[in-house]
Amino acid sequence: MATAASAPPPALTFPRPIFAAVSPHPFLQAHLSADKSAIRANGRAAHEFRTPGVNTGSLTHCNGSAVVRLGNTSVVCGVRAEILREEDTPGTSAPAAVDASGEVDDDEINEEGEDEIADLRLLVPNIELSTGSTPAHIPGNAPSTAQQSLITRIRTLLHSTQLLRARDLRITHTPPTNASDPDAAPESELKGYWVLYLDVFFLSLDGCAFDAAWLSILAALKHTRLPRAYFDDEYEGILCSDDPAEAASLNLRGLPVPSSFAVFEGRGEGEGEKGSDWVLSDPDAFEEGVCREIVTITVDQGTIRRVEKSGGGVVGRETMKTLVKRAVERWGVVEKATHGRA
Repeated sequence: MATAASAPPPALTFPRPIFAAVSPHPFLQAHLSADKSAIRANGRAAHEFRTPGVNTGSLTHCNGSAVVRLGNTSVVCGVRAEILREEDTPGTSAPAAVDASGEVDDDEINEEGEDEIADLRLLVPNIELSTGSTPAHIPGNAPSTAQQSLITRIRTLLHSTQLLRARDLRITHTPPTNASDPDAAPESELKGYWVLYLDVFFLSLDGCAFDAAWLSILAALKHTRLPRAYFDDEYEGILCSDDPAEAASLNLRGLPVPSSFAVFEGRGEGEGEKGSDWVLSDPDAFEEGVCREIVTITVDQGTIRRVEKSGGGVVGRETMKTLVKRAVERWGVVEKATHGRA
């Protein structure tokens, strides 16, 4: 007696999140290899950046603040200014006197190898992660290696780009008479500095932490206003004016914008066979976890200010030219966002 053929067993399938968690590399490669447009798992093309959202002045008790969002990465930066007295800076290269306008030629100082902002540590960045911002962050622990690395990179970029002018942070005083020569015009004296604490707080972190943190610092510094500080002869100390109209903005040197890229190395069908490679702009946290090679290019109006590269060897001379072009295009988008233009 003939028996009916048994039905084939159902195919083994996984929901999308399970597939991504169990086999992240094949999951991402399946998306990139699906068609010629190389659509990633997050729906973006390989060359596509996330549109930045920038909002300034959100914190009322800071000298400057900004909230930046890149996709699911959200970060807040607050700028807090404190006064550093000149007598508390022994052994530094600070100028002893300035001209009547209270200014010194910063370019001449830098040519002589002197850097007040770096020597006096007038810019102090700090990075914190909120509870639940990323699965890798455990509340209550000491700052992780990633956090410390971010702080070092931000501090290095602040100093290498010379983003702030030292004269914007100096507090000067012109006495009524010249103590050494009553017939000569009085010289302005340096009485102190403004120290800016750049507190960066991640609400959520989904990749490109350095780019988001730096953009929040840029936007916050552009929004920062410092009260008029003056030396009072009777008080013999530095006081600040309560009049908001006398507050001054910072005069930034340009707008250096970093753009990060991750290299995804594909695998062939055979054992050890090499597949295609993709360079992903603005990688999210999932993509960063499966990519070994990371490149960050900082540009300012078409000028390369800094290049950082770690891991891998896919990015060569020709690929780097393409990434620089992407970074320059990215600069225009960020510049419009920081100036509140659509």
